[in-house]
Amino acid sequence: MSLPAGLSRAPHGGRARYGRETLHAEWTKLRTLASTGWLLLCATAVTVAVSAAADAAATCPSRGCQADPAKLALTGVQAGQAIVAVIAVLAVSGEYSTGMIRVTLTAMPRRLTVLAAKAALSTGLVLVAGAVAVLACVLAGRLILPGHGFIPAHGYPPPFLALSHGPVLRAACGSVLYLALIALLSLGIATAVREPAVAIGLVLGLLYLFPVVTSVIGNQHWQRHLEQIGPMTAGLYVQATVNLRRLPLTPWEGLGVLALWAAGALIAGALIFRFRDA
Repeated sequence: MSLPAGLSRAPHGGRARYGRETLHAEWTKLRTLASTGWLLLCATAVTVAVSAAADAAATCPSRGCQADPAKLALTGVQAGQAIVAVIAVLAVSGEYSTGMIRVTLTAMPRRLTVLAAKAALSTGLVLVAGAVAVLACVLAGRLILPGHGFIPAHGYPPPFLALSHGPVLRAACGSVLYLALIALLSLGIATAVREPAVAIGLVLGLLYLFPVVTSVIGNQHWQRHLEQIGPMTAGLYVQATVNLRRLPLTPWEGLGVLALWAAGALIAGALIFRFRDA
């Protein structure tokens, strides 16, 4: 049974070297898997395309339309996150479905190091793809939205969607971090449940179920609480740049809620991965 490139059956030369070897082996698997590149490209393209479509559909015919241009320009993040979740799930569950996980754990018996390497590499790739997608979304918004009424006469003075403007920069950087946290959440769930289809279903259900339930509940008190604890609804508050006082949480608090979900999933996944047979 062959071992991943760069690793012997037992770690040699200390913990630091073993960590580097584990990262190298996981990177080799990721970059040689054809689906990784295509899914990252697809996530970027879908994010930008959906954002551009939302920009083109939006209108601000007069002053006081109350639309948030930054949130509009970053609408595609809600679609791109689904593909990000698939990327992260396959980083773990793909090895279980092929049986490769036994080879991996034979070569790299320190399971938590393996999981940390998978998390670091998957998140790093998502950060890069997310940064490209978000920058493209902001650029598309700057080009499209002024032609749909988002102009100084309607209360949108220049510089329009400039990253030098603090709230816009926070919305853009926060969106990249949001996608990275979605990847970590998905990785944790996939580690716990193993099966790719089940893991993807759980992640997407967790993300999209809260907004659906919130929309059908008539009680405003419960609606507000569900928005505060939902990983997607709370996490996307980081994109808001107007009417911040109306939000149930501040933008960074909302992203913190998603970070707690991701941390909980990773801890649960790590414990199960550590003590369960391959």
